[in-house]
Amino acid sequence: MLEFGQADAAPAMTDLIKDGTEATFMADVVEMSQTVPVIVDFWATWCGPCKTLGPMLEDAVKAAKGKVRMVKIDVDAEQRLAGALAQQGLPLQSIPTVVGFFEGRPVDMFQGAVPQSQITEFVNKLAALSGDGGLAEAVEAAETMMTEGAFDDAAQIFAAVLGEEPENAAALGGLARAHIELGTADQAEALLNNAPPAIATAPEVEAARAQLELFRQAADAGPVAELRAQVEADPDNLQARFDLAQALHASGEVQEAVDTLLELFRKDQEWNEGAAKAQLFTIFDALGPQDPVALNGRRKLSSIIFA
Repeated sequence: MLEFGQADAAPAMTDLIKDGTEATFMADVVEMSQTVPVIVDFWATWCGPCKTLGPMLEDAVKAAKGKVRMVKIDVDAEQRLAGALAQQGLPLQSIPTVVGFFEGRPVDMFQGAVPQSQITEFVNKLAALSGDGGLAEAVEAAETMMTEGAFDDAAQIFAAVLGEEPENAAALGGLARAHIELGTADQAEALLNNAPPAIATAPEVEAARAQLELFRQAADAGPVAELRAQVEADPDNLQARFDLAQALHASGEVQEAVDTLLELFRKDQEWNEGAAKAQLFTIFDALGPQDPVALNGRRKLSSIIFA
């Protein structure tokens, strides 16, 4: 049986609650949530339930003692931001809407006035994402093994962590990724398909799903040289540009694949029902929130959307 240490202390209680704007959204929500969950309260001055919910939510955030942060967005004052987020899938047609972000993406939400018990449960669930009950060191060691190519050893560590805590999303996602690297993608798929409901949509599990999807795509990727020639001959051939991006990713040219998809998105955001943006998110999820290609790519994508 592995022995694990205690989880790190909660983040310092500074700037727990603040007002957000379009200009600060990336820093206060997307980037901050890479290290600590951020709760975003979408409200308006004319909204009666918002006036009741807001203080209750703030009390719950303060009680979490730094394990979560809170950003308040006035949807009337920040209409362009709210519209852009709605286009990306957030249901902001009614308020109050409260969304929990972790590692740069929404992970939980609720709408309308709810009792204090439900608010406390929502905040505590998000706060739990900041720590893993003392298993962090083992998961970190396994991740180091992954970067060194020791996939068998990493898989053993991830499996041991899951033995201690079956609902450890980081370990389950890591084990699935190890199977992909080992060429046993079917085992990875089975593991992900049978993920416990409590972590089935956790960022680490979604990242492994994204990596599995890209692994499957690589099998059908076309030749880079031919696709590049097609794009150069006809820059408006968006299908060829999309196929080129997939081929580039399959050949390990991740940065160029991202740049190709960003250019496609810049040309036509709605092409093929937003396929370029969807593919970008798949790549970003697979890379992980701290990867510089993902961080820069998300910023560039946001700049196109908000332009």
